[in-house]
Amino acid sequence: MEDYNQIIEKIKPEMEKAMGFFERELVKIRAGRASVSLVEDIIVECFGQKMPLKQLAAISSPSPKDIVIQPWDRSYIEQIEKAISQSSIGVSPVIDKETIRISLPPLSEEYRKSLLRLLSEKQEETRKTIRRWRQKAWDEIQEKTKSGEIREDDKFRAKDKLQELIDQYNKKIEEAGERKKKEIME
Repeated sequence: MEDYNQIIEKIKPEMEKAMGFFERELVKIRAGRASVSLVEDIIVECFGQKMPLKQLAAISSPSPKDIVIQPWDRSYIEQIEKAISQSSIGVSPVIDKETIRISLPPLSEEYRKSLLRLLSEKQEETRKTIRRWRQKAWDEIQEKTKSGEIREDDKFRAKDKLQELIDQYNKKIEEAGERKKKEIME
């Protein structure tokens, strides 16, 4: 007899990965404060190669509205400036000798609404991933029940336990989304 707990345990790491991805995506959504995570993963084309900005420069946020980028090599400045200008964060970088400065303007009401829509989309994508893993586990449990590896009454215990796990992750998604929503509205 196979234990349904093993099937449920198998999907937990996948759900953790989904949550980790969701949280990394949230960091990229601009809120009221400047954060290096807004720009560190912007892809810069440098000498025929594409690299994330964090591999080409030191990035800091000296104040709540500013980001300062100091390229390791001065020859990267134009490519970095171009990549930031073309990115989806909607800011204009300013070249200041050896550094690039980004001053984040206050968020307009319209921009806040679009950020909230983006947040909702990210939450829903994560919920869909969680549901897919639930379905995969449930299908496996049903298959093992049909073949006699899991007893019928254990199947229903498994369904309840599976739903409990899904509810926990949905709550985490909701809480993380609420925290980000507060940041956006500040």
